[in-house]
Amino acid sequence: MKLKQYQKFVKKCALPQESKEKEIMTWGLGISGEAGDVAGCIKKTYCHKDNQVAGIKENLGDTLWYIAMICNHFDWTLDEVIEENVEKLQKRYPKGVNFKSAARGGKKVDWNERKENK
Repeated sequence: MKLKQYQKFVKKCALPQESKEKEIMTWGLGISGEAGDVAGCIKKTYCHKDNQVAGIKENLGDTLWYIAMICNHFDWTLDEVIEENVEKLQKRYPKGVNFKSAARGGKKVDWNERKENK
């Protein structure tokens, strides 16, 4: 299945929400919960020796569902989100990532403090 098809498909698997605000809150909080489930399965697999690898895969799929729904909410395509991310990473790490480039000169980038968001 192509990303565009998947993004259309997930709409059929979502309950209608009473408002756009409730919709984005549902998808935004949902992605956080699923990411936590991924982390929990990794912890159980590697720290507790309780194989949860299948759970990691399942919860990654659930996380992707929420990503697609957030994209649908904002009328973005998964392709454009991926393309923008690739462009950002290519600019940030033109020679590939290493410890020096990952440190970015010790500067923390905070999305909420960027000028274009004010």
